[in-house]
Amino acid sequence: MCGICGFIGDTVEKEQVLKRMMWVIRHRGPDGSDAYFSRKAALGFQRLSIIDLDQGMQPMYNETGSKVLVFNGEIYNYQALREELIQRKHLFKSLSDSEVLLHGYEEYGTGLIEKLRGMFSFAVWDEEKEELFAARDFFGIKPFYYTVVDHVLIFASEIKSILEYPGYHRKVNEEALEQYLSFQYSVLPETFFQGIYQLLPGHYLIYKDRKLQVVQYFKPELLPVRKGRQKERVREVQQTMKQSVNRHLVSDVKVGSFLSGGVDSSFLASVSGCDETFTVGFRNEGSLYDETTFAGKLAENLQVENHCRYITKEEFQEALPKVVYYLDEPLGDASAVALYFLSEAASEKVKTVLSGEGADELFGGYNIYLEPDMLRYIQWLPEEIRKKAAALAEKLPGHPKGKGYLMRGALSLQQRYIGNAYIFHQKEKEKLLKHRTGEEPAELLRRTYESIGYLKDSDQMQSIDLAYWLPGDILKKSDRMSMAHSLEVRVPFLDIDVYETARWLPSRMKFRHGVTKYALRKAAQSVLPKQTSDRRKLGFPIPIRNWLREEDWYRKVKEVFTSEAAAAYFHREYLLKLLEEHRTEKEDHSRKIWTVYIFLLWHQIYFEGAFKY
Repeated sequence: MCGICGFIGDTVEKEQVLKRMMWVIRHRGPDGSDAYFSRKAALGFQRLSIIDLDQGMQPMYNETGSKVLVFNGEIYNYQALREELIQRKHLFKSLSDSEVLLHGYEEYGTGLIEKLRGMFSFAVWDEEKEELFAARDFFGIKPFYYTVVDHVLIFASEIKSILEYPGYHRKVNEEALEQYLSFQYSVLPETFFQGIYQLLPGHYLIYKDRKLQVVQYFKPELLPVRKGRQKERVREVQQTMKQSVNRHLVSDVKVGSFLSGGVDSSFLASVSGCDETFTVGFRNEGSLYDETTFAGKLAENLQVENHCRYITKEEFQEALPKVVYYLDEPLGDASAVALYFLSEAASEKVKTVLSGEGADELFGGYNIYLEPDMLRYIQWLPEEIRKKAAALAEKLPGHPKGKGYLMRGALSLQQRYIGNAYIFHQKEKEKLLKHRTGEEPAELLRRTYESIGYLKDSDQMQSIDLAYWLPGDILKKSDRMSMAHSLEVRVPFLDIDVYETARWLPSRMKFRHGVTKYALRKAAQSVLPKQTSDRRKLGFPIPIRNWLREEDWYRKVKEVFTSEAAAAYFHREYLLKLLEEHRTEKEDHSRKIWTVYIFLLWHQIYFEGAFKY
């Protein structure tokens, strides 16, 4: 796991510029650094040594020195590819997966990507053709950002590296802000920094003669079928997951495992045989916010060591600016902070860990996916009647039982579901934002919904989360929080073979009798106690609802909500109304308050220079 950066084009003092770009992402690779320079190209590399500790340094060159690679990630089938390339007369200088990518690109060109099993973002500079090829993995596990300034292409693993390029001038992308307020993460190709883009998952780019071409090579698609017996499907899930875990254990350093006590991480910890597991919780905030007991019992059952880290309110508050800095962009998911502490604890013992990201999106793990089945009791009614019932329910004070059910039952799936989070709806954003710049979330997702209209509602919801929520929230916080502590996170559920198994599962193998991830839970019963495999999803709950009502947090947030930056983007009286209603327990506005607060904290860090790291 590493950090990469570089630029293609004429740049003054290129050595100093690249040095600064590399320095700000040194946390991604503290084990070494190196750089490549030619007349038109500069490539930088920060190394975290995991495979071929002695000879795997980058930038890496082919036999003639005409092609140069910088690579972030792991290729789990690199040994088989290496043998294939040796048979085709390629000469290797190392045992690293990096060199396999380089020779693989020589041999197969862009067709190499389809052969890869792993997580990756990489760039290959061809000095003879004066052409850059860069690619990002199928699901967006590893990041890749880029911009073009004065005909110079600049790229990096993290946005903060691109900000060091002298020709780029920071400006907030207010369209990203508008979408963020609904989705709670940056959902657009263009980031929160105007002109800086993410290379989307399953895409590659080619830059040549000052022309940029971006191509999609992979799109995750669910194709549930009714065929196949349950036992056969469950056995297939078991076998595919065990194969994937074995691939993800290939390493020249020790591998540990995150362990929450839920089925995803428990399955990985059990199958992998990792003898070091890591858990975090909040000791004094009640059982809802503490999974350490479940994790500890399972670790004892598996006869592995469990390292438990308790997070205090004060530590959480103190770490928040660092978390926002490492994220690069606002992310309204408070669990990112818990993941920061979890990664810190793991990094003290190991350099790489297994984690359960992707299981919910592939196997149907979120409880919200059960909603279509529950709404069937009202959606048979004519639309006009449902809308009248919803209008009456909306006028009811407070949150009487059934109010939300009636309101959501009046909406189509496209209107009510944009992903696991829907923070501010359109009417609320009209009260909040001073400048409206973007389209409605439903319109933004319209083409995606049109392409998956043949699926059942629950499968459509999964598809939306695979395309947006997974890379935009789940994988982003996983990568940034782990790499903040120079820790590599591996995600066996997001193996391409696991995806091929999961995509064919019919709804009845994912959702049954109010249970999510049905097939995966059945598969996990072969290696886990039933109370673990059947345990309801808890996630990474954070007690911000409680903390934001306490005086210290209330004052801190109020100070930010009354700042000049807040006045520039928001109607402050509406913000203060939300804050006051939450403090007095009139309403639970915690997620809305948190989402805005994180944006303003990010603004302080990246535009006001409030914190330095």
